[in-house]
Amino acid sequence: MRSLRDRLRHNPLNLLYDEARLPHIIRRSLNFILLANIFGTFHGIICGGGTTAMIGLANELGAGDFTFGLLNGIPQAAALLQIPFSMLVSRTQKRKKYMLTIGVFSRALWLLFGLIPLLVPASPAGLQLWTLIFLLGISSCCGSVINVCWFPWFSDLAPIHIRSRLLSFREILLACTNFLVGLAVAALLDALPPSSRYIIIFLLGGAAGIMDMVCFAFCKEVHSAPPKKQKFFSMFKQVFHTRPFVRLIVMWTAWCFTANLSGAYLSRYAINEMGLNFMQMMIFGTMAASISTILVMPRWGRALNTYGCRSVMLIAGIGASLTPLFFLLSAPGSIWPVFLHNFIGAMFWSGTNLSANSMQLSYSPDEGRPSYIAIFACVTALVGTALGTMTGGALLEAFDRMALFAGRFDKYMALIVLSVVLRFGITLLLVPPMENDREGTPRQLIRAFGNTFRNLNFRKRRA
Repeated sequence: MRSLRDRLRHNPLNLLYDEARLPHIIRRSLNFILLANIFGTFHGIICGGGTTAMIGLANELGAGDFTFGLLNGIPQAAALLQIPFSMLVSRTQKRKKYMLTIGVFSRALWLLFGLIPLLVPASPAGLQLWTLIFLLGISSCCGSVINVCWFPWFSDLAPIHIRSRLLSFREILLACTNFLVGLAVAALLDALPPSSRYIIIFLLGGAAGIMDMVCFAFCKEVHSAPPKKQKFFSMFKQVFHTRPFVRLIVMWTAWCFTANLSGAYLSRYAINEMGLNFMQMMIFGTMAASISTILVMPRWGRALNTYGCRSVMLIAGIGASLTPLFFLLSAPGSIWPVFLHNFIGAMFWSGTNLSANSMQLSYSPDEGRPSYIAIFACVTALVGTALGTMTGGALLEAFDRMALFAGRFDKYMALIVLSVVLRFGITLLLVPPMENDREGTPRQLIRAFGNTFRNLNFRKRRA
């Protein structure tokens, strides 16, 4: 029993806390934030514009390509409200209050999504689909307060010298959650009868989202800066005079636009055109990406501390931009394009996401950080993700109207190629001018990874 307690006491998370000499109340708060993130991941697997559950429900309600793009884009467009919410949070510093009221309401609305076919009549045509869009819009608008509360809250609790490693640990934890919950959700989607499938799934997703918010009731509110009443234009001026942060906004916005041009439609393509079922999508999509993330995230975390955010962003960005090309090998019933894209792709996009999160915290000052993060989220979500997704949907429908790309090289493959070319170019053009927070270079990072693989091969030969 003692040895088990010792192992639990000396787990990587507690070792980080010990290194930073964090008091019990801060450790407890960080643990509850991580628990909240686990529930939030559970919620995100089910609830959102591009999840397999939403794809199935949208198909059942008759959504076309552009409407599906709208469903993906609405949560991102609602990020515009993060700016006024950030000003409110900076002035009042009542993060817990907003999470437990507005945040809970946002998540509770998802309890109704699966009930739409039962509660809303099918006539007139499109009424059920527009009800879905309306509920998604209200939930997304209210949910805008969540990001500007939890991320600065986490930043204030976690000392800067362990923050990157703590974020890396968090990514591994959430990848494990994706793996386990994703498998369970896929099994339910395939096993439940169509009449009750989405009712049960969205009840589970909504409940997990509510639990995400409730966890913050047990977190201590810590503020690194005193309350500050901000003026709208002076806040914008301050943010856009911080050159490293502006470069990050421009780069990540362009990255999100090019990624979501086709990325939001890959799962729908696999289900509708390639004929994969929910379980196949979860195993060879979500679960493959989760396993890959678990395997590589510790190395990205160490690389971030040694070689810097820019070096990791460049190498990871180049790799992540190319992996959608696996879908050019797609065929009816084939799982390999989905598996290769998600398993190999996650090796790289986990690095880009970790770099982007670390850069947000590094390039924004403690004073006014909610505003910095809100503007970052607003611009990248609205101009990057939402506009990219809806542009992709508009292009797909335009390809249909003009009867382009019929046959083996269809409209989805054309969109994938366009997205890959643009994202690869954006990475090479916009990442190198960014500031690095370490002295390491991309070439040194590549050499370090190469040495790791050579050492692994040497050990295999000796064995």
